[in-house]
Amino acid sequence: MPPIARTPRSRWIEAGLDAFARGGPDAVRVEALAAEIGVTKGGFYGYFDGRPALLAEMLDEWERRCTNNILKQVESEGGDPAERVRRAGQLTFSDDLHRIDLAVREWARHDPSVAARLRRIDNARMDFLRTMFGSFIADADEVEARSTLAFALAIGRHFIAADHPGRTKREAMHLAGELLLRPQP
Repeated sequence: MPPIARTPRSRWIEAGLDAFARGGPDAVRVEALAAEIGVTKGGFYGYFDGRPALLAEMLDEWERRCTNNILKQVESEGGDPAERVRRAGQLTFSDDLHRIDLAVREWARHDPSVAARLRRIDNARMDFLRTMFGSFIADADEVEARSTLAFALAIGRHFIAADHPGRTKREAMHLAGELLLRPQP
């Protein structure tokens, strides 16, 4: 009889992130994840000391995917600073990653340790934007303003419910992003 394959640790983390994106940290329940994966919850405890350990590893994975890996990829792909900002935004705030990012932001409103991690990650993202904008804009105030607006646009675009006469929402967001990426006159 062949040995029974264990559910990989990464599958638990992935299922946890998916549940988290749908319903926040309260939606991450071991029994529910096991049912979703189609296994018993016993295997979970072979990897994690409990639910808090899973939540911590989920945050680690979010940070890896949404910041570290993306900045490495953008750097390795190269391009001018505007193209790097575009690429980082496309990767970081793709629909699958953005929903996790929004759930982390909501969780951070209620958990100081999550808020501290989010602040550190947002600072890394803002540092990237400042560096990119600073490479083609001389005025420090304008660099800060454009960095802040670009970041706010990336995070908040899903909250905008306004109509954009003659344009789709995607077209309006693209116009706003391209305006921010224009060189100084």
